Amino acid sequence: MTQTRSDSPDDRTGVGSLWDLVSRRADADSTRVLAVDQDNVSLTFGQLRERAEAVAAGLAERGIGQGDVVSWQLPSRLDTIVLFCALNRLGAIQNPLIPMLREPDVEFICRQTRAKLLIVPSVFRGYDHLEMARSIASRLAGLQVLDADAGLPAGEPATLAPRSEPAPDAPSWLFYTSGTTAEPKGAKHVDAGLLAASRTFCANLRLTPSDRVTALAPIAHVGGVLHVMSALHTGSQIVISDVFDPASTPEQLRDAEVTLGGSGVPFLQVYLRRQQECPDEPFFPKARAFLVGGSARPPALHYQVKEILGGIGLVSGYGLTECPYVSWGSVEDPDDKLAGTEGKAGDGVLLKVLDPDGKPVAAGESGELRVRGPQLMLGYVDPALDAQAFDEDGYFRTGDLAMLDEAGYLTITGRIKDVVIRNMENISAREIENLALTFENASDVAAIGLPDPETGERVVAVVVPADPAKPPTLAQLCEHLRAAGLNPRKLPVQLELVTELPRNAMGKVLKKDLKAQFTS
Repeated sequence: MTQTRSDSPDDRTGVGSLWDLVSRRADADSTRVLAVDQDNVSLTFGQLRERAEAVAAGLAERGIGQGDVVSWQLPSRLDTIVLFCALNRLGAIQNPLIPMLREPDVEFICRQTRAKLLIVPSVFRGYDHLEMARSIASRLAGLQVLDADAGLPAGEPATLAPRSEPAPDAPSWLFYTSGTTAEPKGAKHVDAGLLAASRTFCANLRLTPSDRVTALAPIAHVGGVLHVMSALHTGSQIVISDVFDPASTPEQLRDAEVTLGGSGVPFLQVYLRRQQECPDEPFFPKARAFLVGGSARPPALHYQVKEILGGIGLVSGYGLTECPYVSWGSVEDPDDKLAGTEGKAGDGVLLKVLDPDGKPVAAGESGELRVRGPQLMLGYVDPALDAQAFDEDGYFRTGDLAMLDEAGYLTITGRIKDVVIRNMENISAREIENLALTFENASDVAAIGLPDPETGERVVAVVVPADPAKPPTLAQLCEHLRAAGLNPRKLPVQLELVTELPRNAMGKVLKKDLKAQFTS
């Protein structure tokens, strides 16, 4: 099945760059708050422009200009927002790096991008980023290091040259995948594509200046940058934190009176528990929806969130580093669509779902998802990767399995490679996980395949018990899965109990780590 959406009329606004958006919003809403952090420190739209211009001037004095690659690995802080807007003002090519990346990956990325400057905190969450950066710089000629904790450089904005727009095929952003593969892959993006992606979010969530949006994704991730862009589009406010703390972050969001909560299943579980601890009053009284994406979820979670936390329940979106915000649910969608789908494709986005022979499947059938749209990357930093990434029509091969219904709603059914091959039969790990997550004594679940001498692979369920004092048994889990409708051929034959699942910064389970742990 193929689906198309028309181009966005917002392209007529003349906003061609992030800096255009910063300037227009500062002119319109100078004193309105853009962002507030975990210490209740705020940044207004006017302050953003003023500080970003000063930082841009300071960076220019250090020799940074248009076309220079600047890598930055910073937590989600107000200064991080200022920095990436300053770099955009200069026309630099910026390379955000999520804080979880360590020296081998950071060195690989700085070498591949030929970065001129690497900006890091001194120490964050016990890791010495500054020592790492200096070590890398000792091996990469021409790489400068800047300690952001010592303060961002500042200069006189009047000394700045006018901003020049890059060529249409010249990237402004280099976003790298989160490092769950052997080598990170860098996706080249332009402002116009990211701005188009953020408009999908704004439109589907009906964002207004009165909204306060939970933005807990790392700002260095493409989703974090898009949250900032969405606030700039609409005049809404984002609530950020450099670390998610189950004890204090829910209170921070409550005190900020968030209207859109989130961001991910593990966070939602924390919010649900907190609300159940104080059943007499709403923990998030202003919330109108909760955002989710990036991992499997059972449809029942939507109804649980709607009943316990309030609002309309869950609104989910789908995207990749290479093509962010492909789709988003809408606050006007019915419950069944909010519970089980990722909404509809954004404006200008084209979707194809194909069978193994490359032929379109019928509506409601699962197949390989391929995407095109204004937010699709230009290509990888390593052009040798492009041939396998795009098909002959320019669609990106997502690696995801999905289906589109007659109305155009997108449902992700699994990963092409996230299957267990048992007795030559492909078993979807996501199907098992979605059903297992409805088991009352499982707070988190991952299904993996481990080598088996008789069947090739065996299905292993890795479970975080809801009550560690009463851990589930394999028989109990299988009984639940049978009752939920799982084909007996797909039942796990091994159960492993853990206190938590290993996840990357975006909440995706690191299955290679689980496989290595339980294979050994």
